[in-house]
Amino acid sequence: MFRKLIFASLMLMGFATTFQAQEVQRTQPKFWIGISGGANINMYTGTTQTLNSSLMAPAAFHEGLGVGGFGSLLLEYRPIPVVGFMLNLGYDNRGGSFEQTVSPCNCPEDLKTNLSYATIQPSIRISPFGPDFYVFLGGSYGYNIDKSFAYTFDQNNGNLFTTSEGEFSDVRRDVFSTHVGIGYDIQLSAINSRTQIALSPFVSYHPYFGQAPRNVESWSLSTVRVGMALKFGTGKVNNAPEETRIVPIPEKKPTFPAVLIVPAESDVKFITRAPLTVPVKRTINESFPLRNYVFFDEGSSEIPTRYVKLKKDQAAGFKSEQLRKSEPKDQTGRSARQLNAYYNILNILGDRMRESPKATVKLIGASAGNGAELGKTYAESVKTYLVDVFGIAPARITTEGRDHPLHPSELPGGKNYLPLLRAGDRRVDIVSSSPDLLTPLQIMAVQADPLDSRVVFTAKSEKNQPLKSWNVELTDEKGITQIYGPYTREQESVSGNTILGNRPEAKYKVVMVGQTFDGATIRKESNLRLVRNAEPVEEALRFSILFDFDQSMAIAAYDKFLTEVVTPQIANNSTVIIHGHTDIVGSQEYNMNLSQERALDTQKILEKAVYKAGKTGIVFETLAFGMDADNAPFENKLPEERFYNRTVIIDIVPKQ
Repeated sequence: MFRKLIFASLMLMGFATTFQAQEVQRTQPKFWIGISGGANINMYTGTTQTLNSSLMAPAAFHEGLGVGGFGSLLLEYRPIPVVGFMLNLGYDNRGGSFEQTVSPCNCPEDLKTNLSYATIQPSIRISPFGPDFYVFLGGSYGYNIDKSFAYTFDQNNGNLFTTSEGEFSDVRRDVFSTHVGIGYDIQLSAINSRTQIALSPFVSYHPYFGQAPRNVESWSLSTVRVGMALKFGTGKVNNAPEETRIVPIPEKKPTFPAVLIVPAESDVKFITRAPLTVPVKRTINESFPLRNYVFFDEGSSEIPTRYVKLKKDQAAGFKSEQLRKSEPKDQTGRSARQLNAYYNILNILGDRMRESPKATVKLIGASAGNGAELGKTYAESVKTYLVDVFGIAPARITTEGRDHPLHPSELPGGKNYLPLLRAGDRRVDIVSSSPDLLTPLQIMAVQADPLDSRVVFTAKSEKNQPLKSWNVELTDEKGITQIYGPYTREQESVSGNTILGNRPEAKYKVVMVGQTFDGATIRKESNLRLVRNAEPVEEALRFSILFDFDQSMAIAAYDKFLTEVVTPQIANNSTVIIHGHTDIVGSQEYNMNLSQERALDTQKILEKAVYKAGKTGIVFETLAFGMDADNAPFENKLPEERFYNRTVIIDIVPKQ
C-alpha cells in the first residue's frame, strides 16, 4: 500500500515538473470554493471480538481492508503564493471487511462494517515549487454517524450460514486525527481569465494515531485517500506582457492616463503613470475635520503657546467663518492653513457655544500616566479660557481628570515609541452631545503642485520577489539626465513640475535600474512626455477621514459619511483622488499596508455609492503613502500633526 502511495506521489511531482514552467503570470485567486471526492483505502489492525453486549465472536478478528467513499465541500484561502489554508467539510466512510478467521469449531467467521463519519479537516497548504503543486497537512475531526456491522458465522462448511446485523457498542462519537498529502492543480481556464477553474488530483495518508474507533479492545485503522477536487476562484487578472505602448485617456482629464509596461526576462514589471497635463496649482474647497483634542506640553499645565488665544475684546468679534480664507502668519510649514484652523479650536468652540446657548461640553483631561489630578488641571485650564474669554457659563462645562485618555495611544506593556505616544496621550478631549460644536470647518486654499501632477513609478514583482533597490533615470531630448532614488519600496512618485523644471513640456527616455537581492542588475526602459498646464483648474473639493492611533475601526464605519456626504458632491466625469497616510509610529511596512487598505476600502464604498446614484464617467485614482514624510499632509514633530496624518484624504476634481 505504501508503495502505491509513493508511486502516486511521484506521478503528481512529475505533473508539477512538466506543467510548472508553462504557467506565465496566471491569475491567482486568493479564495477558492469547490467539491472534493475520492476513495478511502481503509486498513484495519489490532483486535476486535466483542461486537456489542449481545454478540461476541468465538474467535477474534485482527487484520482487514476495505474501500469507502469520501465527499466534501472544499474551501481554500491563499493569501500568498507559497502558503495557504484548506478546509474540507463532508462525509468520510471508513468501512471495510476483516480477514476471515476460524473459530475453535473450525467454523469460518466474517465481519464487515460500514463505519462512517461526518468530518471537518482543516489543512495548511504549502506550494514549494510554484502555485500548482502543493503539500498539505493538518488535523481531522470525525463525528460518528454509522457504526453498523454484518457478522457471518459458517456453521456447516458453507451449507449453513448465520448472519447477524447490528451496531458496535462502545464506539467513540468523536475522533481526532491527522493527515498529510500532496496534490496538483491542473488549470482548466485561460491564463488571463478572471475566473479560474482547477481540477486537482490528490493523495493523502491518514495514520492510525487517534483513530481507534472504539473505547474497548484495540481495533485501529489507517487510510490512504486517492481523490479529485474541482475548484473555482476569482482573482485579479495579470495581463501578459506586451510591447511598450501608451494607453490614452480622453483629452484634458486630470488623471494618470498613461501606463507603460516594459517586458523583460525578469519577473519585475516597470510601470510609469503620468498625467496628460501637469497642473501647477489648484483651488481647494476643503471640509476640514476638527480634532477634538487640545494637547499639553510635558511639565506644564498651561495651554501651549502654539494655540491661538484671544483677549476678551478680540473674542467678542471672532467668528469661525473668518478662518475660511485667513492667511496664517507662518507659511513655511506644510498645510499651514489647516493647522492655523486647528490651533483656533478653542476659539471655534467658544464661538459655537455662544451661538448654541443650550449646548454643553465635557472636558476630559489625561496626564499620560502622571495621575488623574494633573489631567483635571489640564481640563480646568481649557474651561477657564472658555469662561473668562468667551463668557461661557461655568455650569455648561464639566471637567474630569484621568490617568490615560479614553482612547490611549500607549497600551499596557508597550515599549516602543513611548515619548511620541505619551505626547499624544497628554491632552484634553472635548466631548459634547451637540453635533454642531465640532462640525468640519470649510477652508479655501490654493494647492501648489497637486497630487495628480505627480509621475508614479512602480517596480512590481508578481511573485513577491521585490528588488533590493532601484533608481529612475530620466533623459530629455537635450541629453540632460535626472536621477531619482535609490528606492526600496515598490512604488514611488516624483512631481511632474519638478521633472519639467522651468520648461513647459518635454519628452524623456525613462530607465529603471534595479538590484536584486542576489546581486543581479535589472534594466527596464520606456518613454514619457510631460506637458505643463499653468491655468488653474476649476475649484476642487476635499474631504478627510481621521483615525485614532492603531484604530481597529474599519473604513466601513464611515460608510454613512462617504455615501451621504461625499458621494453627492461627486459630479459626472469627475476624477476622485484618494490617498491614505499614517504617522511615523510603527514600521514602514505596517503603515504602508494600513494606509493602502484604508484607501482601497474607501474607493470600494465610493464606487458602490456613485453607481447606485447613477453617476457616470467617474475616474478613481487611489494611492497609499504610509508614513512617507515627503507626501505626508503634515509634519510629524507635534502630536496634533501626527494625529492629522492618520487619515484618508479624498480630492474631487471636476472635469475641465
